[in-house]
Amino acid sequence: MDAALEAEIQQKYTVETITDIRRWTDKLIGFRLTRPAGFRFAAGQFARLGLPLEGGGQVWRAYSMCSAEYDEFLDFYSIVVPDGQFSSRLARMQAGGEVMLDKRAMGFFQADRLPDGADLWMLATGTGIAPYLSILKQPEVWQRFERIVLAHCVREAAELSFQDEIAALREHPLWGEHGHKLQYLPVVTRDAPAGMLNRRLPVLLDSGELAARAGVEMAPEHSRFMLCGNPKMVEDTHRQLIKMGYRMTRQNAPGHIVLENGW
Repeated sequence: MDAALEAEIQQKYTVETITDIRRWTDKLIGFRLTRPAGFRFAAGQFARLGLPLEGGGQVWRAYSMCSAEYDEFLDFYSIVVPDGQFSSRLARMQAGGEVMLDKRAMGFFQADRLPDGADLWMLATGTGIAPYLSILKQPEVWQRFERIVLAHCVREAAELSFQDEIAALREHPLWGEHGHKLQYLPVVTRDAPAGMLNRRLPVLLDSGELAARAGVEMAPEHSRFMLCGNPKMVEDTHRQLIKMGYRMTRQNAPGHIVLENGW
């Protein structure tokens, strides 16, 4: 490769070190990277991470940050795709391994794109919970809303990662007086534990079960929604909310819904 071209490419990313890796299940991992001093992001955004390919070239994937804007590290949450070019290799790595980090964070999945309202509903499937963990580490979101409902839908109960971390958010000193506002609703669609919600999120919205379990009435006047997860969930949930009288937030037209596809 031409030296000038190689230098230009390298200017677009830094090489960061894995400082910790957590294997939640055989299909789900969390990992922490060092954070370069100049890397900035807004809670809810994603980063592009890369690994070199053995035969030359690179493979890049997008991952939402789980960490706070002010943390000195970057946390991520990933599904492991069997024989995947990126995630399967990442899952075999240990602390000390190196990952490329694009210098620019991307995405518009932020709570501040929603107008003020009484209730914020954060609906996620699988690793789509990641950006919410970052958003919920920002004091502003706790101050803006009277109630925050985080619903995390997975196939099996073992995939309900971060339960202790979510519980700890209620006690965080930066917003301790508002911690009571957060309600966590786990949803398991296969062999759900007794008493747990066990149907897909759009179905729970349509039936009214989600609102009933939260004890929070939904209405366009005061309800705001964030959707993140597999594309099918996002599409079906978006359609269901449209039927219920909600609309997407656009650049010049504030609405009730923001969304992002993510696994």
